[in-house]
Order: sequence, then structure tokens, then C-alpha cells
Amino acid sequence: MDMKSRGISLFLLLSSIFSTSFSDTDQILNSKKPTPSTSAHSLASSFAFQIKGNVYPIGYYTVNLAIGNPPKLYDLDIDTGSDLTWLQCDAPCKGCTVPQNRLYKPRGNVVKCVDPLCTGVQSAPPCGVANEQCDYEVDYADHGSSLGVLVRDYIPVKFTNGSLARPILGFGCGYDQTHPGHNPPPSTAGVLGLGKGKTSIVSQLHSLGLIRNVVGHCLSGRGGGFLFFGDQFIPQSGVVWTPILQSSSVQQHYKTGPADLLFNGKPTSVKGLELIFDSGSSYTYFNSIAHKALVDLITNDIKGKPLTRATADSSLPICWKGPKAFKSLHDVTTNFKPLLLSFTKSKNSVLQVPPEAYLIVTKHGNVCLGILDGTEIGLGNINIIGDISLQDKIVIYDNEKQQIGWASAKCDGPSKS
Repeated sequence: MDMKSRGISLFLLLSSIFSTSFSDTDQILNSKKPTPSTSAHSLASSFAFQIKGNVYPIGYYTVNLAIGNPPKLYDLDIDTGSDLTWLQCDAPCKGCTVPQNRLYKPRGNVVKCVDPLCTGVQSAPPCGVANEQCDYEVDYADHGSSLGVLVRDYIPVKFTNGSLARPILGFGCGYDQTHPGHNPPPSTAGVLGLGKGKTSIVSQLHSLGLIRNVVGHCLSGRGGGFLFFGDQFIPQSGVVWTPILQSSSVQQHYKTGPADLLFNGKPTSVKGLELIFDSGSSYTYFNSIAHKALVDLITNDIKGKPLTRATADSSLPICWKGPKAFKSLHDVTTNFKPLLLSFTKSKNSVLQVPPEAYLIVTKHGNVCLGILDGTEIGLGNINIIGDISLQDKIVIYDNEKQQIGWASAKCDGPSKS
């Protein structure tokens, strides 16, 4: 969840995939008659959504998802760091941030405690009485939360082969949201949970036989991008893969590692990092020891360069100013060295982190470090790879092969492999 919180040429063009996935919104919204989901769709079926947003100044990436019968569009923050999808709920709603006409209104479709899906949000036994509604509470690393009830409704999707499916999927109807921190909460209608758990939309679609258990995204550094479900958009070559680490905890994250940090191609003292890939976090977070080591490396490296600390800029904790205001990252990246994360248990698995993937230029014309100290917000030793370091890469979360992959890409639109 949000903490607010080119090697291979992929030819990712605005192709026919967009015409069958994005421009069919009107067709999906106008399709009022529900049709049952069947296993007629191949497991190789895939579909994509256009992404809006950026790391700065918006602070998150969203997709529009049609939900209900008749369907209505809701903008959702894409989050590979959590499982449950939820919408702000007209129940009434406490702590909601969108107008009433953008709230989801349940209509007798509340999930009961006896439903197997309920065990995905509650410990067993989930409730005292089987016919009680299935309540949920989800807490995020930024100390935000959502409390509500599980519901099921139609979520129509258009596959790349042109077929339309209207699966009935479970998600949260959140009637009590909290948003701590200094920054205002996102103006989105809710969160699209893309994690590994059984309540994830990805897992539900897979269990219905509609897609392979694969999800991925391509976040453009210029803003926008695309989100895809299924395996048809995985490039046939050029993808770097590393295994997902298994965890005994209830929350199954997309965690990988260990990885060592290299600075300008040279080894550093930062070694053995376990990293969670989290599209719900705008920025990357290191534990305090790793973060201090990185800041020291950067500080020593930029000595003698026309950069001084911009303490008056509160956009991020560490910022620098130049002789004149910077207009874009292009003006400043030559002053900073590239980083690299080398995954020690995977042969030739490295994540390139150029200056563009760890810096922002603020509205004040300063440059700020987009790798933050996670200990300061209660993350402890948890390290997170956030949106800033995932830009201009196609990132694949393959739950069937239990691996994460990435490749440099232009993120204008998907093409089938």
C-alpha cells in the first residue's frame, strides 16, 4: 500500500490490444445483462488496463475498473503490496475522500462468514455465526487502514481475443478509512489489491480459470503506463528473473533477495537486502543502516559539485539545490551515479537503478532523494522497492513459477509476446 504515502526493445505500442482493452470501456459499461463466467476462456487469456498517474507530483498510479450491474467506473490505486481490493462504501462512510456519487453502494451482495473467501481476511474461525456478514480490517505499512464488509459483484473484463467475461469477484466495501501522515490521502475510490493471497483479484480470476496466475505492470517515468493480467504480455526474451521468497506469515508479499547494493558499479557495505516489490508505495525504502550508507555514498560523491542541501524543501527528507532551479531530471542526473541491486542467489539477476529511478525534481526546482529511511515510518528492517525504482520497466509477478521478472521498456502500451 502507498507510503505517502534500455537494454531490450519491446516495441510496446498503442496496438490493437489497447483497442480491445481500453477503448471498449463504453461497451463494458453498456453491457447490462450479466453472463455467467465459465471455463470456456483459455488459461492463456489476458487483458490490460491503461494506467494513469506518476510518482511526483501525483504520488500514485491508478486504473479505472468497471464494477457492478450495470457497471460503474471506479479509479483504484494499484497495489502489489496488499491482497484485498476495496472501494469506499456508501454505508454510510467515515473517513471517505470522494463524493457520494463515487462511493460503492452494496445491494444485498454482502459475503457471509461461512463463505470460504472470508477466511482470507479473518483468522479461523472467521465469525461466531455462519450467517453473519464477513467484516474485514486491513492495515497498511503507512499506518493507514480500511474497515468494512466483504461483498461480491460483477467486474467485467475484455480479453485480448475480444471475448468479454463478467466474473463475480469479492472485494471490500470500506466504510471506515484512516489516513495518517502529513500528506493528504489519495483522491481515488479505493485500492486494487494485486498481492498473492486468496482475496486478491489475481487469485480469484485464476481460480475461476480465466487467467494464468500472473500480473504485471509497466509504469512510465513520463506518467501513465499499463497493468496486465495473464501471461500473454511477458516478453519472450530479455527478462531478468529472481525467485519469490516464501514466508510463513499471513501476509504473503512479493519478496525477493538477498541483494547487494552497488554504487557506480562498485560494491558497497549494503549487502543481503530482502526486498518487497510494492506498486502501492511511491518511493523506495531501505532500513536505517542501508539508508545511511547510501546517503553517505551520495554525499561524498557530490562533494565539489554545484549542489547544496535544500533544507527548506519539505517535499522529501533529503533534497539539494543547484545554482538555478532544475526543470527536469535531465538537468541533474549527470551529478549522480547509477545504483544496482545484485541478487546473489540468482545468476546474472540485477536491477538497474539509474538516477532517474531514485531522484525527483520538485515544484521548487530542487532534486530530492526518492529512497527513504523506512525505519522512520515504522518499517523496521523491511526494504521496499517502490514505484520510483520500477519506472520504465515491465515488471512481472509470476505466482505460478513463484518468480518476479523485469525488463527495460517503454510503457506506452502492451504488445503480446
